Amino acid sequence: MEKKKVLFVSQEITPYLPETEISKISRELPQGIQERGKEIRTFMPRYGCVNERRNQLHEVIRLTGMNLIIDDTDHPLIIKVASIQSARMQIYFIDNEDYFQRKAILKNAEGQYFDDNDERAMFFARGVLETVQKLRWSPDVIHCHGWFTSFVPIYVKRTFRDNPLFSNSKVVMSLYDNEFDTPLNPQLKSKLIYDSISEKDVERLTNPTYENLSKFAIDFSDGVIFGSQKVNDDVASYAKSSGKPLLEYQAPESYMDTFNEFYDNL
Repeated sequence: MEKKKVLFVSQEITPYLPETEISKISRELPQGIQERGKEIRTFMPRYGCVNERRNQLHEVIRLTGMNLIIDDTDHPLIIKVASIQSARMQIYFIDNEDYFQRKAILKNAEGQYFDDNDERAMFFARGVLETVQKLRWSPDVIHCHGWFTSFVPIYVKRTFRDNPLFSNSKVVMSLYDNEFDTPLNPQLKSKLIYDSISEKDVERLTNPTYENLSKFAIDFSDGVIFGSQKVNDDVASYAKSSGKPLLEYQAPESYMDTFNEFYDNL
């Protein structure tokens, strides 16, 4: 029997970024799932504060060189890779000079969210899927971690839906206690209407708050996991009422088998 394939898409992974709930699970889960006999690929953004020399990142020339159009502008896609030797695991990084050169993750030095976080997240989501396509790798499950990955579900279900590599992929969204309090760029909706995505699909993002973005991600996902003990109440009740397979928060010492089983049952 062919190994099941799981694609992990995360907004942060330790040791490349400081340890948080998301970065820790995004480091340990892929390894655990690989040890349980599945094939994995793992992606994160190459923020400017990721130390390339210390972490031995190098550019993958054969995957680099595509341009992605975001809001009518071409942005070159650069792919880098690093290895976590102890886990026999590779991490792919999505990079671009306009979006990921600054030395911060989501906020500027004054603590304000970057105005283009919407485009950065769109570029990241598109970049992951384009790269997986170039790898000719067909994931059975795509597991997204954190709100920065919220555009992956709609791209899989709309933009890439006729692509045989993704036509049977199931998308899982993990929700965490990592809300943002300033809505994303108000033009977000018009930037997304492109490549099989309709006005109706993005209606919910008329006001791109954290709650609406999370519900939008749930709408296009096949399953939802509560990654934190405390998830936004409004979003949690929406997930519960969506009728989609839902996994409540799992304790860190026992989640691995439960997640593995959740993937198998989708």
